[in-house]
Amino acid sequence: MAAAMLAMLLVWPVAAMAGKDVESVRIWPAPDHTRLVLDIAGKVEHNVFSLSGPSRLVIDMKDVTLKADFSALDLSGSPIQRIRSAPRNGNDLRVVLDLKSEIKPRSFQLEPNQQYGHRLVVDLIDEGGLKVQKAAKPTVTDHASGKRDIIVVIDAGHGGEDPGAIGPRGTREKDVVLSMAKTLQRIIDGKPGFTAKLTRTGDYYIDLRSRTLLARKHNADLFVSVHADAFRTPQPRGASVFALSQRGATSESARWLAQSENRSDLIGGAGGVSLNGRDEMLAGVLLDLSMTASINSSLGIGSSILGELGNVTKLHKRGVEQAAFVVLKSPDIPSLLVEAGFISNPQEERNLSSSSYQRKLANAVFDGIYDYFSDTPPPGTLLAAQKMNRQGGNSVSQYRIRRGDTLSDLARENQISVSELMRFNGLNNDRVMVGQTIRIPAS
Repeated sequence: MAAAMLAMLLVWPVAAMAGKDVESVRIWPAPDHTRLVLDIAGKVEHNVFSLSGPSRLVIDMKDVTLKADFSALDLSGSPIQRIRSAPRNGNDLRVVLDLKSEIKPRSFQLEPNQQYGHRLVVDLIDEGGLKVQKAAKPTVTDHASGKRDIIVVIDAGHGGEDPGAIGPRGTREKDVVLSMAKTLQRIIDGKPGFTAKLTRTGDYYIDLRSRTLLARKHNADLFVSVHADAFRTPQPRGASVFALSQRGATSESARWLAQSENRSDLIGGAGGVSLNGRDEMLAGVLLDLSMTASINSSLGIGSSILGELGNVTKLHKRGVEQAAFVVLKSPDIPSLLVEAGFISNPQEERNLSSSSYQRKLANAVFDGIYDYFSDTPPPGTLLAAQKMNRQGGNSVSQYRIRRGDTLSDLARENQISVSELMRFNGLNNDRVMVGQTIRIPAS
């Protein structure tokens, strides 16, 4: 008995001192950053710092042993030339990334989810690539008539290290929604008068705020985020459409007003209504009006999409729901979140994995978008010209002000004077704000 107790006492300190293993490693290259993920058996104390001449990134981890094989990683598309590692201070591990160019590092740890355990995440942010992306202007098809396309930005939810919901058979939400987003893009691009852009084109993660910023950079008329729902039991099923809630709009207004860089960017841009130099009350009113108009448009488009989705699948709710989703919080762009179905439901998981079913859903979403914009097309677009032709040129069209619009631009595009446009809309001056609806008589 004493011998057994002694043996336990001798073994216990060794077990207590045992470090954690780096069990595996993954890499996710994206257009403006690369994500390196280390699977570790628990939380780890770590330090990340850069070295120059040549460019390197050092990751020091305390009480960690390497079991993963860095040489098996495909580093193509990333700023990493090679990865080296060695023990340090006895029980610690140092990992060195030899870089092709300078990057800005960011590290954090993730808790276990359905697919992975504890993880140390190191993001290598390409600030040069990010600046190029920010400066890039959207490419919009110009027609012989000189009319522009309606721009729809499609956001495939989750991606990279974030798989989203996982179905009973292991189907990952991030894969389903990316496939569906690409299908929807092809359908939209195939229709004259429309152009579609994707927030992500591959298996990588984009943070939620950046997704809405991409929509703004593309001067989107509509932002659609595609997801697949999940529940703790397999019974719930059906598609849903969400718009931003008024509560979410209120909190977002406060956030925008609190950040000085937003004051010139939001309802401003070239020629719009800037919040710069305005007192807090007036700025708040302008912003609230813009967000309310965006939500109202979102509800209208969402209802049109739901009507079409109901022809091809069961609906979870008959009306457009509203929630404070971060990805919907764009103050001046109608934004919707489409839940294509419940991936946690075995039948819907099978359906969502089918390319033909994805195509049916994508067609329904586009039909809803097309019906809405055919009825209320933005002036200056091909759809607006087509509507005027259908009505013999004697129509009054409605235009929702977008970022960068001015009344003089609208007057010039529609061959009408600014004063006549002001008189037709009962305006006292030529100032307009994002989300405001302007009536335009036929020229």
